Amino acid sequence: MSDDTSGSGYVTGGQEYSRDTSYITDRITADGSSGWKVEPGRYRLVVARACPWANRSTIVRRLLGLEPVLSMGICGPTHDERSWTFDLDPGGRDPVLGYERLQEAFLARDPEYPRGITVPAMVDIPTKAVVTNDFPQITLDLSTEWTAYHRDGAPDLYPEHLRDEMDEVMQRIYTEVNNGVYRCGFSGSQRAYDKAYSRLFTALDWLSDRLADRRYLMGDTITEADVRLFTTLARFDAVYHGHFKCNRSKLSEMPVLWAYARDLFQTPGFGDTTDFPQIKEHYYVVHADINPTKIIPMGPDTSNWLTPHGREEMGGSPFGDGTAPGPVAAGEEVPAEHGPGGIGHR
Repeated sequence: MSDDTSGSGYVTGGQEYSRDTSYITDRITADGSSGWKVEPGRYRLVVARACPWANRSTIVRRLLGLEPVLSMGICGPTHDERSWTFDLDPGGRDPVLGYERLQEAFLARDPEYPRGITVPAMVDIPTKAVVTNDFPQITLDLSTEWTAYHRDGAPDLYPEHLRDEMDEVMQRIYTEVNNGVYRCGFSGSQRAYDKAYSRLFTALDWLSDRLADRRYLMGDTITEADVRLFTTLARFDAVYHGHFKCNRSKLSEMPVLWAYARDLFQTPGFGDTTDFPQIKEHYYVVHADINPTKIIPMGPDTSNWLTPHGREEMGGSPFGDGTAPGPVAAGEEVPAEHGPGGIGHR
């Protein structure tokens, strides 16, 4: 069993990595027909900045302006075999739920809960029990079920007229890129790794071609598809290139994807939710089977994320007819030394 930032996965027969995708699939809906109704202040989104799957939800929540109605708990960058912990909070407890471990919310839902304790997780504050940890659906529901509480000028991240094509693009991004880097990193044989490596870079080449003549994956504005690709690209040079052996080329050596990633990073909601030291600490400390010394690399220099990207010349606008989100909510800021060019890494 190899723990990863979505919770758990396994290597079949010592060969190929497969992700455990057995999530709690309850949904929080506008009309409550799911059993869970959208209500301001009722739920708490629990995340870890290190995790790419959780990073999606922090970006979407911020882009849509849901901070006043959906609070957020932040776990530290590392976890043990039991679960993520709230070690960043005073006293090591989440101030709203009172928990030391996210595991407690899962056990409140099911005392015999048998699967991985994963972020992001939506927790019902009155019962302190997890509602769902189905990360792909969580962000789509924030876009489509929480519309009554979106900020003025919020983008439409899942436009109805694009959904069929978007779903296909996002599925390929998930299988070949988001999960593809893990397939490389946790391969149990040379043959499995070689196959995973080829699949990953075939997909990255496809994405480079797609983005060569359009600013964003679906055209002129940001959508959920961009959010999903970004969180893997943001971790590529810092972690996946070396730690997961995805080393045909760095992101910074892939001109189209590198310019695209910087364009997003410099857009409010993306770079200001990215914590490079926590990302590195998570992967290099938790994955002791890959990095038994738990030594965290000093590099790479991340100041290049702020260099000009030139993508604005392609036209389009990140938020379409809408507006950028305002400042990061108080208490949710990524420390300045953890951003581009920062020196903190522990």
